Amino acid sequence: MQKLVMALCACAAISPALAQQPVSSIRVTGEARVTAKPDRVQIDIGVTTRAPTSQEASAHNARDVDTVLAAVRKATPAAELKTISYSLNPNYQYHPNGGEPTIDGYIAANVVQVQLDDLGKIGAAIDAATQAGANQVQGIQFTLRDQDAVRAEALREAARRARAEAEVLAEALGLKVVRVLTVEENSPRVMPVRMFSRAVAANAAATPTPVEAGTLDVTADVTLSVEVSPVAR
Repeated sequence: MQKLVMALCACAAISPALAQQPVSSIRVTGEARVTAKPDRVQIDIGVTTRAPTSQEASAHNARDVDTVLAAVRKATPAAELKTISYSLNPNYQYHPNGGEPTIDGYIAANVVQVQLDDLGKIGAAIDAATQAGANQVQGIQFTLRDQDAVRAEALREAARRARAEAEVLAEALGLKVVRVLTVEENSPRVMPVRMFSRAVAANAAATPTPVEAGTLDVTADVTLSVEVSPVAR
């Protein structure tokens, strides 16, 4: 009895009725780009100080940064502020005739990120910072507060284009789309708008700084594998 069962199992394993039938398919990729107006900005403002000793450089930098932060908070009370980098390094003097470089002081640098949802306050934040002692504006980056809605729109459009392309190809080949076999998507990419990076005078003139936000792009691509079959005659 045991041998009979084993024989039946072996027979079932090679039964042609259980063999998977080949499926004809088409693989296509749809791409989409959605343009949106940014509603959030990040401004990186730096304060760099030099002094003969590391302690002096660090202390002077801390004092100047506190002054800059107070000025930015006063000009833009709703802004979110956070330090994103800090460094304290010796400044080396290299001699034209060679030899070991010597230390002629220390440089402390602190970069603070200012995040604003009111884009109309960008110029006010920059002006307040530079007039209070900031000597670098390292960059401005425009983004979105709610990226999910725009990403979903980009994905929907990419999927729609992929399906439409599959339908066109199938029709051109005398076929029809039966069903979607697989879906692959690359996470939508938000391409933030970045602007200038520059050093500024510590006591910059109180001329309003104009900044235009422009637009940003969100891109997505969706790849479909669809089963196709001949069109019935």
